Amino acid sequence: MTNRPRILVFTGDGKGKTTAAVGMAVRAAGHGLPVLLAQFIKADCSTGEWLALPRLGGVDVRQLGLGFLPKRDAPAFGRHREAAVRGLAQTRDAMASGCYRVVVLDEVCTAVAEGLLLEAAVVEAVKSASAECIVVLTGRGAGPGLIELADTVTEMRCIRHGYQQGMKAEPGVEY
Repeated sequence: MTNRPRILVFTGDGKGKTTAAVGMAVRAAGHGLPVLLAQFIKADCSTGEWLALPRLGGVDVRQLGLGFLPKRDAPAFGRHREAAVRGLAQTRDAMASGCYRVVVLDEVCTAVAEGLLLEAAVVEAVKSASAECIVVLTGRGAGPGLIELADTVTEMRCIRHGYQQGMKAEPGVEY
């Protein structure tokens, strides 16, 4: 047993990052482990994970973001950054508290890549997690600091996506 948290990163341009993390949350809940799924970008209460996970018991789902990101020069971008910084503070406290065995930081890699959060701040927050905590970071564009921090890194690569053939986002598949 190590004296540090287990850290996994699911990144890349392919579909399945959040889906894999939600699968881990379900698996952990099945073992009776308390789970926090913190979503850094999403603000849609109609997603499948938002609707289903709380029904399992022992799973706390929090949407910390404000939804689709505006361009960096848009006035609203600052509000998105402030929400991400508040969300990181909340999740840092949750990871360090020992109250959760699994903490999913959904789209946190995207939040860093898009300039909402500093990579160093995310690394510091994850390093503060209790040694028993399993931390899962998802999102496109995981930087070198997040990749170096993790003991397991999986890159989802898009080979083909239904969007490219004109398919619309579908409940149970994309959300």
